[in-house]
Formats: sequence, structure tokens, C-alpha cells
Amino acid sequence: MLETLPIASWTGPYAPEVKARAVEALENGGVLFFPNLPFQLSEKEKSFLDAGVSDGKAKNISRDPDGTLQSTSLTGKRAQALGAMMGRFADSTSSLIGDLLPYREIERARTSYRPVQVKGRSQSKISDDRLLHIDAFPSRPMRGRRILRFFANVAPSSPRHWHVGQPFEDFAKSFLPRIGPDLPGKSWLYEKLGVTRGRRSRYDELMLSLHDTAKLDDNFQKNSPHQKVDFPPGCCWLVFTDMVLHAALGGEFALEQTFHLDIDQMAEPARAPIKVLERLSGKALA
Repeated sequence: MLETLPIASWTGPYAPEVKARAVEALENGGVLFFPNLPFQLSEKEKSFLDAGVSDGKAKNISRDPDGTLQSTSLTGKRAQALGAMMGRFADSTSSLIGDLLPYREIERARTSYRPVQVKGRSQSKISDDRLLHIDAFPSRPMRGRRILRFFANVAPSSPRHWHVGQPFEDFAKSFLPRIGPDLPGKSWLYEKLGVTRGRRSRYDELMLSLHDTAKLDDNFQKNSPHQKVDFPPGCCWLVFTDMVLHAALGGEFALEQTFHLDIDQMAEPARAPIKVLERLSGKALA
């Protein structure tokens, strides 16, 4: 489940055998674990280790690629400094992925900072990331593109608690028969109303249904195969979250960087979720 890599620098070159292990584990549904790769905060940046930097309206503080900051209570120079810290994290993760993985065309998407304790947060089941799920975007259709996420635990002393679930294909085989057809015209209507940025494909609808159905299934959440993983302070991890069932059960002060890539960038595109779902359903999905 975890592939531990002996990397202690945010830039390469990395050994060819380490690079080969990384892409094989990642595309096979594993989690790359970097126990010796802390994202160091400056003394001034440590002042952001405070749940109060969030505005309390969203789970995460987000930074768009253009530098726009959202969902923070900070203003002025303090907001700029928080944005700069998140931008430095985005730059660091981009350097590492560029040197470690074979993906030459990759889109850097949003950066997020998660300062609020996961445990005890009140939210709907569909929005509750403490439940096992795969990632799918309600408003941004992916049409088969991958969601790759890099995490860093910057908490001074507390681990981040995850559960990692069963392989994607096993999960999909169980849940696909429970998902009905799309409502005719729904994807077209959502695009026209601006609910989505572009039209959802059948793949997007299936992934959203898999996400929601899994979270709403109490028996699945309690009894499906899963492994507990504790990510200690000062470590990082990388995972295709559109493929790996995961749940964040506890922890605070984590940084996360999202990347998107087309499946033709993969070493083995047949392992992508869209290819798995097309094989299981017998239909083209995008």
C-alpha cells in the first residue's frame, strides 16, 4: 500500500531505480511516502499554525495558480505572506514531481492549506472526507484526466490519520451495478447554467456517483477492506486520489498541491480509472 522512498531533497537528480519504483507504485494504486522530506516553515510562517487563519466557511484555504487566495481570515501583508508560503510549496512540489516522474505535460492546479482539525468537524456525508472515497470534481469535468495530489504534514507534533481502502477495480466492480443511467440532458443543462465549467462526460457522472454512493453506504464504510496509515509530522506523501480510496480521519496543518494530467502521459494508461471503468462497463465514457 505504501511505497517508502529515500528522498530527502525537493530537487533531483534521483536514482533511476527510485524513479522506476515511484511510477510503478503510483500508477498501480499505491501511496508514495517520503518520511525524510519535510516542508520547512520559517519562523514567521509558523504563525500560520493556527486554525484562526481560516475564515471558518470552507474546509481549506485555497490558492489558485494565479496567486488568488480564498477562504482565509487574513488580510493585507499577512494574507500575502500566507499566499507566498503556499506558492513556495507549489513550486517545491512541481520541482520534485518534474524530476521524479515521467510526466512531461502536467497542469498545476490549486494549492490548499488545511489548518483546521479534521476530527469533530460537522458536515454532510457527501462532503465528509473522513469517509472512504475517491476524488471527483462536481464543477470541473475531468473527462478521464488524472487527479494527482501531493501532501505535507507541517503540524509541529500531531500525525495525520488516514484510511486507505481496497483496489479501485474491486471497488468499481461492487458499485457500478448500483449506478443508474444519467438523467437525459442533465450534463447539458449544468453546463448552460454555469454549474459546471464545461460539460460532464459519462466518466465524470460515474465517478461522482461512485464518490457519493460509497460515502452514503454505512456498511461499506464500516466493513470494507482498509488500512490505517498515520503520516507523522515532517513527512510528505503523493497519491492519485481519483484511484485510491482514502479517508482523512484526523490531523491539522497540512498542505496539499493538486496536479492534473492526461492519461497519455502515464507509463501505463490502461491503469487509469477511465480505462478500468470502460473495460468493466463495455462503453466509451469520454
